[in-house]
Amino acid sequence: MLTWPWRGADTETYRIAVIPGDGIGVEVISGGLTVLRRAAELTGSFAIEPTEYPWSCEWYLAHGAMMPEDGLEQLRDSDAIYLGAVGYPGVADHVSLRGLLLPIRVNFDQYVNLRPIELFEGISGPLRDLGPSDLNILCVRENTEGEYAGIGGRFREGHPDETAIQTSVFTRRGIERVARFAFEKARLRRRRLASATKSNALQYTAVLWDEVVAQVADEFPDVEVTKYHIDALAAKFVSAPAALDVVVGSNLFGDILTDLGGALQGSLGLPAGANLNPERLFPSMFEPIHGSAPDIAGQGVANPMAAVWAGAMMLEHLGEQEAARIVMTELRRVARDGPRTADLGGTATTAEVVQAITTALER
Repeated sequence: MLTWPWRGADTETYRIAVIPGDGIGVEVISGGLTVLRRAAELTGSFAIEPTEYPWSCEWYLAHGAMMPEDGLEQLRDSDAIYLGAVGYPGVADHVSLRGLLLPIRVNFDQYVNLRPIELFEGISGPLRDLGPSDLNILCVRENTEGEYAGIGGRFREGHPDETAIQTSVFTRRGIERVARFAFEKARLRRRRLASATKSNALQYTAVLWDEVVAQVADEFPDVEVTKYHIDALAAKFVSAPAALDVVVGSNLFGDILTDLGGALQGSLGLPAGANLNPERLFPSMFEPIHGSAPDIAGQGVANPMAAVWAGAMMLEHLGEQEAARIVMTELRRVARDGPRTADLGGTATTAEVVQAITTALER
């Protein structure tokens, strides 16, 4: 347990389950915790008690599972989960995904995946003439249903007529609650919402999606709603991102769009995400979106900015608005002024970027 000397009687203590994962996940989560601890010191309003869990692909190779049988029970009483990156040579992606991330998302009903997509000042994205004012999108992705429900199977494996069937699951309740969350976010921003669909081809699931989104829209007459087919919306991300504000999509469509949006931010070391249970019945999970990058793991050169951003999202979810604000303010300052890691054209180490952010917080 961490005991902070500045802690007063009214200081809130948050129990944070830390799953660093594999590769650079270990390095960037350590850096993120350093920033969060400093933010706690400076505000004096809260403290964090991190408990680390070594579950990862390397743990899988040693134990035959991504986490122990009672892993979810161990996490259940946490106030939040801080996840690094999962992935390791020799362990298939579907094994790691369905052994750790998806069980947490589904069993803790983290039905909202929230992905802010911004271009920080001073960082060049891949699109010509794109500036910070042109890219500020909040993606709300349904996180527990759709194609990721895991319903299906394979038969006659290895034969010429081998068959695989994957069934997507769309429920009225699942669509309605994620759509309502997206509308509420749009109401707090520029009051524009784009809904990703493919109802010209998917006559059952996507049509239900459209119908439910339209019904929820009736509750938000002050929000302008535009329905886009997923292919047209993907093109919009590239051709006119400034026209987009809040985007809501199903699990698969949201996954594709958010990774496209992340690429527009200028580096995979920047995008951050939250897996939310908005009702707070279970802990929510916060993570940098980049992978474990085994090619640079252990070299101390990974970009920690996405982990810091995810940490700020965690603070905001926990109600520590001021701490979240100052972390994001100084993260943007360092993004603008440096130092920067190699993915952003610099030469700084992970530790040097973390130190620059923590030093900036003291302003």
